[in-house]
Amino acid sequence: MADLSVKIGQLELKNPVMTASGTFGFGEEFSDFFDLSRLGGYIVKGTTLAPRQGNAYPRMAETPAGMLNAVGLQNKGVHYFADEIYPRLKDIDSNLIVNVSGSTIEDYVACTEKVAELDKVSGIELNISCPNVKQGGMAFGTCACSAADVVKAVRKVYPKTLIVKLSPNVTDITEIARAAEAEGADSVSLINTLLGMAIDADKRRPVLSTVTGGLSGPCVKPIALRMVWQTARAVKIPVIGLGGIMNWRDAVEFLLAGATAVQLGTANFIDPEVTIKVIDGLNEYLNKNGYKSVNEIIGALEI
Repeated sequence: MADLSVKIGQLELKNPVMTASGTFGFGEEFSDFFDLSRLGGYIVKGTTLAPRQGNAYPRMAETPAGMLNAVGLQNKGVHYFADEIYPRLKDIDSNLIVNVSGSTIEDYVACTEKVAELDKVSGIELNISCPNVKQGGMAFGTCACSAADVVKAVRKVYPKTLIVKLSPNVTDITEIARAAEAEGADSVSLINTLLGMAIDADKRRPVLSTVTGGLSGPCVKPIALRMVWQTARAVKIPVIGLGGIMNWRDAVEFLLAGATAVQLGTANFIDPEVTIKVIDGLNEYLNKNGYKSVNEIIGALEI
């Protein structure tokens, strides 16, 4: 078997396959399908300082080769996570990462400080890119200055691995990535969803209650792949690639483009065992092509 281990900041991942926040619940929901300890890491759903009810229904819509969502970061808050969820997850032999969201810098900092109290949480993914909330979220991720401000504030209170999740809804994602790196981010993950919409022709109304939502799935993969390639060439910190990865071959493409690890999101809704199939497929690919380590193919794209 090839060596699949990679490193992201202080994280030692047994393989480069992770799950994307918002598509995997708290992980427990998938424990009937496979052993969660096989994952390199798993990122639990977006967590905020205070509970959020999320957006009104309908908030999901299927599109050709993808889906739209406007869940709006529905969650019961970081204190509920710490008291009720964390005790059930802390002994899983994988990297537990909490996706932290907020509407203000103070929200981000306070939520992060609470997560920092949880010993078995390996790192946080700072979500400055969610397109489905009216305040905060993507607003921080669409400007290098505001992205730098929130990363700097969180870095001061969080000593473990800090991953910053970037929005593709910008003119130049590498500017935001460089700003995050300059303020101490250990890694950037990209891409979050693209802003899109769906219309019901019969009702002559938008399908989603929020009119617009986040587009994900195979349809966004070429855009995600391009942005990962551009960003990996622009920063020195590891890049985590996501966006339309549906199988091991997609994962290999992201690694070749420069991603050190990958996240799977929408694919979990179609096949709950897809992450394990990607790990196995990646191993077979490396063996078949004579690679001893997955690190040999990271950024190995020939142009």
